[in-house]
Amino acid sequence: MTRLQERLFELQDRDYATFHSKLIPGVAEDGIIGIRVPVLRSFAKEYIKEPEAMEFLHQLPHKYYDENMLHGLLISLIKDYDECIRLTDEFLPYIDNWAVCDIMSPKVFAKHKDELMVKILEWSKSEHTYTCRFGLEMLMTYFLDKDFKPEYLEIPASARSEEYYVKMMVAWFFATALAKQWDATLPYIENKTLAPWTHNKTIQKACESYRVTDEHKAILKAPHPPKGAAIRNTKNK
Repeated sequence: MTRLQERLFELQDRDYATFHSKLIPGVAEDGIIGIRVPVLRSFAKEYIKEPEAMEFLHQLPHKYYDENMLHGLLISLIKDYDECIRLTDEFLPYIDNWAVCDIMSPKVFAKHKDELMVKILEWSKSEHTYTCRFGLEMLMTYFLDKDFKPEYLEIPASARSEEYYVKMMVAWFFATALAKQWDATLPYIENKTLAPWTHNKTIQKACESYRVTDEHKAILKAPHPPKGAAIRNTKNK
């Protein structure tokens, strides 16, 4: 056992490990140490100050799920954009579950939108489930607000993967887009542009969201949303 693994086991919560293993398909229970995310996040903020942290980021693959979670958290703290991208590209092929994928949210990306879009286009076309999912999640995180362009909706719309966690990401993206960019997004629902399962899941998630108005939810629940509803309805609050 490495020194880092010993330190991680000191943070172990056995009950959490048993519970959490049921939420992460494909990861064996004995591959989960069982560290709660807030605890691991605090550990990452301190560990990144240590010289061995950078060594750890090059020691792939890892044995434990929690090591992969730590890896994602450490990448998220990298302040140099080029280094962050390099480490991200090295790590993405090793991600094998949604939790590790979704824990990654590099803050430095917000300062490099143009360069990031190039990488998003690359990642979102990947045949690797979690590389594609990560690319779409970064698009959702950074390009549905002031940097939004209607053509960006074509990126997730063209992701026709049959992988469950890609389809769920597309539905999550469009549900969020309906909340933030209603006028541009509704035609994708009206025209049934998305695959049937993704279309239905998008509507479900949007109707469960507190960010989508009751008026807009009524339109989404209608059997055949009326054409032009995007223009007639007011902006989301």
